[in-house]
Formats: sequence, structure tokens, C-alpha cells
Amino acid sequence: MSEDRTSDGATGDAPEAAGLPGYAERVLDVADLIPPGRVMTYGDIAEWLGEGGPRQVGRVMALYGAAASWWRVVRSDGTLLGGHELRALDRYREEGTPLREASRGTDGHLPRIDMRRARWDGTTGGADGPGDGGRPDGGEKAHR
Repeated sequence: MSEDRTSDGATGDAPEAAGLPGYAERVLDVADLIPPGRVMTYGDIAEWLGEGGPRQVGRVMALYGAAASWWRVVRSDGTLLGGHELRALDRYREEGTPLREASRGTDGHLPRIDMRRARWDGTTGGADGPGDGGRPDGGEKAHR
């Protein structure tokens, strides 16, 4: 990781990069690769890394996610992050993330992310451009 990670108060107090466990650093690095307007699920990140699972990624995001593009790491059903819905929604609208409007019967009438259109596969249109998806390993997915 090349830059220091500091908290913007989004999801928790993030310690500086020197204090991050290796797995947490790798999770946050992947979160930062997700292009604006796209998302990955907790499980997608675990699969992309080839280690851990959705709960482990969720724990990393809860503890250290303020130092990354936290709003781009989401639940698989597209519901917005509890307690941060409005801040995340502002980011999604700024970035043009595809959303599905909520029905009137839904509590708070908050939209969901349109996962079919917004989900990033980790290989196309990445932060470093097309081709390798911004992957530090040149586009190779880790295999179990």
C-alpha cells in the first residue's frame, strides 16, 4: 500500500497503515481498486483475494474501512450499509452507481444498489484502466 490510511469518520477509527494486519491491508487495497460507480460484495473481495470469507471482509471494513472507499463494498442483496445509508447514497449518486428505487412500502424508501449493473468483476475497467482491472498481479485471480 503506498499511502497512509487515515479515518474520515465513515465507519470506525482507522489506525495508520503501519498498524494494519496484512489481511486487512489487502482487503482495503482491493476496495480502493473498485472503480467509481461500481461495487463489490464482501464475498467478492474474499473470493478475489482467495482467502477469508464475507464475514472476515466485513470485519475488516467495520474496523478499518473508513480509510478506503467503504461505500463500494456492499451486501450481496444491494441494501445500503446500516447507519451510513444517506452518506453512502450521496456517494452513489455522485459516482453514478446504478440504483433500484425502493417501493413505497419499504422502510425509509431508500433505494438499493442494482447489483446486476453495478457489480464489478475485478477485471474490467479497473482503477488502473482496462486489461488488468487494476490488479497488482496483472489480472490473475487467486485460486484456492
